[in-house]
Amino acid sequence: MLADRYDLGERLGTGGMADVFRATDRVLHRPVAIKVLRETAGDETDRLRFTAEARTLAQLSHVNLVMVLDAGMTTDQPYLVMELVEGTTLSDRARGGTLPPDEVAGIGAALADALAYAHDRGIVHRDVKPANVLLGDDGRVKLADFGIARLIGDTVRHTQTGHAIGTAAYLAPEQVRGDDLTAAADVYSLGLVLLEVLTGERAYPGSPTESALARLSRSPEVPPTLSASWRDLITDMTLMDAAARPSAEAVAERLRSLDGAVDGAGTTLVLDTEPTVRRMPAVTPAQEPSSTDRLLARLREVPPHVRGAGAAIAAILLLVVIAGVAAGGGSAEEPADPAGGTVPAGTPAELEGPLQDLHDAVGGVE
Repeated sequence: MLADRYDLGERLGTGGMADVFRATDRVLHRPVAIKVLRETAGDETDRLRFTAEARTLAQLSHVNLVMVLDAGMTTDQPYLVMELVEGTTLSDRARGGTLPPDEVAGIGAALADALAYAHDRGIVHRDVKPANVLLGDDGRVKLADFGIARLIGDTVRHTQTGHAIGTAAYLAPEQVRGDDLTAAADVYSLGLVLLEVLTGERAYPGSPTESALARLSRSPEVPPTLSASWRDLITDMTLMDAAARPSAEAVAERLRSLDGAVDGAGTTLVLDTEPTVRRMPAVTPAQEPSSTDRLLARLREVPPHVRGAGAAIAAILLLVVIAGVAAGGGSAEEPADPAGGTVPAGTPAELEGPLQDLHDAVGGVE
C-alpha cells in the first residue's frame, strides 16, 4: 500500500532512476501506473519544489502524453501516479529490426505534436527515447516521462557526482556540453529515435561516454536508402546548431507530408509524383466507336517510347487492311512504306481518313 491509497501490483519496468508498478487507486477504483524514484529528496525545500513541478506536469493534457494524476513522497522518496497505458514500448516494437516508414511517420508526428504542446508551455522533456514511447493496444501513441528529468534534476540530490540527466544514446550535443537546454534538444533526440527505427541501428553506439562524446565531433549518418524527404528532415532535426533545427510543430507537419521512404528491405520507394491516369473520352450510345476508331484510340494512349516496338506490327495491320480491301474487289496499288507518310492509292474514301490516322499514330518512330 502506498500513501494509504494505492495498492502496488507487479513491477512493469525498471530504469536508471526509478521503478514502475501497476497499481490500483482505491479511491477512484481505477488502474494506474506508479513510478517510484530511487533517489531521495533531501529536505523540505526539495519536497516542496517536487510537488510544485508535479502540479505543473499534471496540468498537461494531450492525447499523446501520459498524464500525471498524482504525486507524493514515501518518507523521502518521490513518486508519481500516471495513467496506465496497456501495450508495448517503441523500443520493444522495433527490437532487432525496422518499422515501415509510413508507421514511423505516424508515430513521429504524434510525438512531435506532444512535444510542441509542452514546448508551448515552457516544458522540455530532456529524455526522448524509444523506451519512453508507449504504443497502446488501442493504437494510441503516448510519450511518457514528460518532465520527469526536470523533476529529478531540480529536486533530487544525487549520490553520483556529475550525474547526467537523460540517456546517452539520444542526448543532444548541448546536453553533452552542459549548456542551457531549449526545446531544440527534444527535436534532436526525436530525430535520433526516428533514424534508429527506420534503419534498425543506433546513430551513436558504444559505451555511454563514447556515445555522448561522438556527437560533439560529427553529425549522425543518414543512409542514402532513405528517401530525400526523410534524409532532409532527419538532417535538419539533428543539426549541431540548436537554433537552426525546426520546431516540433514544423517537424509534425513535415512528417505528415512525407513523399517518399524506404521499405523494410531498404528499397527506395519513389512517391514524389502522382501517377498520371489516362482516360478514354466519354462516348454516348449514339456515338459507338468503330473497330478502327477503337484501335486508333488505343494506339494514341501508348507512350511514345513504347511505340517503336509496335511500329512493325502496325505496318502489318496496315497491309492486312489493304489486302482485305483488294480481296473485296477494290483497286489498290502496292502499299507504300508506312513510315513514308502516304495512304495507298485506290483506297476507298471511307477508309482514307482512318488509315491516315493509323499511319500518323505509329509514324515518325525512331
